[in-house]
Amino acid sequence: MNKAELVDKLAKDAGITKTQANEALDSFTKAVADTLKKGGKVTLVGFGTFSVSKRAARNGRNPQTGQIIKIKAKKVAKFKAGKALSDKL
Repeated sequence: MNKAELVDKLAKDAGITKTQANEALDSFTKAVADTLKKGGKVTLVGFGTFSVSKRAARNGRNPQTGQIIKIKAKKVAKFKAGKALSDKL
C-alpha cells in the first residue's frame, strides 16, 4: 500500500475528503518525526512503538574494490509492533 492508497482508505473509513485525510496523515508523520528527532518515542497502544536507536560506527567493505571503509555512527528510526498488531499477522 502506498501513500495515495492509504489516503483513499482513510478518507473512505472516516467519511472525510481525500485532502483532509492527506493533511491528517502528513500531520501524523510530522509529529512522529519531530518527536523522534527530539529523542522521544511514540507509543500507539495496540499498534506499536516508534523509537530512536543508536547504530555504532563500524567497518564496511566497498564491494567494487574490496577496500575497507569506515561507516559513521548514526541514529536510526525503529518500530516495534505491539501485541495486538502481531496477533493479527
